[in-house]
Amino acid sequence: MADGYRESEQSWSALLLHVKHRGLTVDPKLATGDGALGFWAALRKVFPKTREQRCWVHKSGNVLDQLPKRLQPQALDKLHQI
Repeated sequence: MADGYRESEQSWSALLLHVKHRGLTVDPKLATGDGALGFWAALRKVFPKTREQRCWVHKSGNVLDQLPKRLQPQALDKLHQI
């Protein structure tokens, strides 16, 4: 855990480089995140071989937020079937 500025690429880069300098010698196989663009940009620079995966909870929430409230329960059921 580290202080950062608004989840910026600079803050994420500093955190990821700190982890690397503390002894992480291979790129992680997978990184899961909430969609913060700074994280993905920093990850691609610091650990270019790491695969990216969007957090399903955050992704579902973003999809549901675009729908009228009356359609959200049905949409959530359909998302769970995927």
